[in-house]
Amino acid sequence: MSSARNLLRAIVLVGFSIGLLAPGSVVRAAPSVSELTRQINKASVELERIVESYNRLNEEIKATKATAAEVGKRLGPLEQQLAQARSEVGRLAVAAYKGGRLRTADILLDPGSADNLAGRLGALDQLARDREQRVSALDQAQRRYTAEKARLDNTLARQTAQAKQLTDGKKKIEADLARLYQLRRQAYGSATTKGTAYRGSIPAVSGQAGVAVRYAYGAIGKPYVWAADGPNGYDCSGLTKAAWRAAGKSLPHNAEMQWGRVARINRSALQPGDLVFYNKLGHVALYVGGGKVIHAPTFGENVKLSSVDMMSPYGYGRVR
Repeated sequence: MSSARNLLRAIVLVGFSIGLLAPGSVVRAAPSVSELTRQINKASVELERIVESYNRLNEEIKATKATAAEVGKRLGPLEQQLAQARSEVGRLAVAAYKGGRLRTADILLDPGSADNLAGRLGALDQLARDREQRVSALDQAQRRYTAEKARLDNTLARQTAQAKQLTDGKKKIEADLARLYQLRRQAYGSATTKGTAYRGSIPAVSGQAGVAVRYAYGAIGKPYVWAADGPNGYDCSGLTKAAWRAAGKSLPHNAEMQWGRVARINRSALQPGDLVFYNKLGHVALYVGGGKVIHAPTFGENVKLSSVDMMSPYGYGRVR
């Protein structure tokens, strides 16, 4: 099943789940703060999975566009070379034909010139064969690139259609998010927590990992913004992507795809700058040393410093 279909199905399910939490016509006792907190956490996890699926589809669309552009870039010069090679074959054929016709009378008058003509025509014939082989090779390459370009165009058209369908999905996420914020207001008196910048000391970490760690500390207090990778807000994979982007490394904007890029390591090997994954690859954080990670937690919260064991880790990875 495609990413879009998975995402749309998940949106329906989480919408139903959160819809159950919305006020209905039946009068019932107000839920306790602990019950509201449980509902908020459940809805947040489900929504975060949807957002990560949305991010993944966007990454796939970007990759398809980049590959299609590269194939198109190669196809243009190839078509020019093929046209030039075909033209050369045509010119050689005309030259051989005209050369043969013009020398016929001379051969009849001077039989000794036959060897000269045969050599000339033989050379032209060899040149023509060489050019024909080049045309054949170029033609095969053109067919391959054209077929690849057509395949990519079809893939891109399908993904673009899926992305268009997700416009409604995006609205659904935002509607569910509004209900989630209402739950937070009901439980805590505010839809979002107040974020404050980090004022403590930042551990000294060298190299590119140090750049990523310092970036993450600088993001503390900024809000969770779904599908964002800074500088004013982040979702979980957007934060790890932005931190390592500052260090000169490229990561996709999706936790599961980041898991596919990193070198797997054991917990005992954790170093600042490594990534820690949670919730079956539904969440990711940046390890900063001392048993701590920095992450964009969820809707209504801000980037913060937490224990590496804030949830049960799924696995650990080092950016290569």
